[in-house]
Amino acid sequence: MAPTTVLITGANRGLGKGLLERYLSQPNHTVVAAVRDPSHSTSQALSSIAKADDSKLVVVKYDAGVEQDAHDVAETLQKTHGIDKLDVVIANAAIAKGFVPIKEAKRSDVLEHVNVNVLGVLSLFQATRALLERAAADASPGEKPVFAIIGTVAGSMGGMMDIPNAVYGASKVMAHWYGLRLHKEEEWLSTLVIHPGWVQTEMGNFAAGLLGVSEAPVTVDDSVNGMFSILTDKDSKEKYGGKLVVYDKTFLDW
Repeated sequence: MAPTTVLITGANRGLGKGLLERYLSQPNHTVVAAVRDPSHSTSQALSSIAKADDSKLVVVKYDAGVEQDAHDVAETLQKTHGIDKLDVVIANAAIAKGFVPIKEAKRSDVLEHVNVNVLGVLSLFQATRALLERAAADASPGEKPVFAIIGTVAGSMGGMMDIPNAVYGASKVMAHWYGLRLHKEEEWLSTLVIHPGWVQTEMGNFAAGLLGVSEAPVTVDDSVNGMFSILTDKDSKEKYGGKLVVYDKTFLDW
């Protein structure tokens, strides 16, 4: 049986690494870690992650801020690694470099966040769409490939938090829009937008520090286990598609 193939961006730390470990713990999985610098120590360390029977790790270079990188990844997977389909693509790579009110937001900072957090998602989908379609063609009846965007409550318009977030938050609203629109445009695909919770990652704890909190409340393990349950649900499109779903299977307003 062909292995389940999974691509995760930003997979060398935080939630990306947690999801990578979770998928590699499953038998017969090929998991692709897309990282900015494969030579970095955090990327090199991925090779030591335990793997279930017939599962393997592939590490490729990918910068969400560079449009061509997504297309290069798709080409490398096919030509170098013999991967001709992707069952799951997780757009996890993102940046959050500060939390400021609108009056202090710099145009250059907004553009930087949009380039990575929004256009990175757009390019990733466009580059991997054909590989996802091949997975759909090979899927069992009722099963669909998954394109997942790691969303955030910071990008919720209806549940807007009372904190200054004119740069990161605004970029994630736009990323959410793409997730909702893909759900409607690509009926053969399960497009998910998942809020992982306020997690004890470098990014999550950075935000906690700015708000005077010692650390974020949700552990990486709890978040990853919850998201994994959503990602692997065969009825994910019907249950969670078109919604902003939280790792614990509750929902937020768009």
